This record gives sequence, structure tokens and C-alpha cells, in this order.
Amino acid sequence: MSEQQQSPKAPVPDGHSRFLTTRALPPNEKGFVGFETIWEPFQKEAEYQTPKQP
Repeated sequence: MSEQQQSPKAPVPDGHSRFLTTRALPPNEKGFVGFETIWEPFQKEAEYQTPKQP
């Protein structure tokens, strides 16, 4: 049988959710495609203020 030609893969769109974004990484030399995970903070941090002296 003749070899089948592989068509180039379509790029995978970024995945978005409430606090998470995932992106596909480029394939390595073995062809493995990994994913990058980016977390957004769940809460905001307030600047610490020292309490007043009594």
C-alpha cells in the first residue's frame, strides 16, 4: 500500500473558564503536544495596615 500523507493539524483554540485558561504547546521532537495552564487569582489581596495604638 502507498503511504498516506498527513495533513497539517488545525491549531487548537485556547480554553477559557472562570479562573483558568489552557493553551496547547507546540509539539516536541516525539510529537507530544502538551498544554500550558494559566490560573487567575481567586481573590484579591488587601494591603496590610498596622492597627492604631490604644
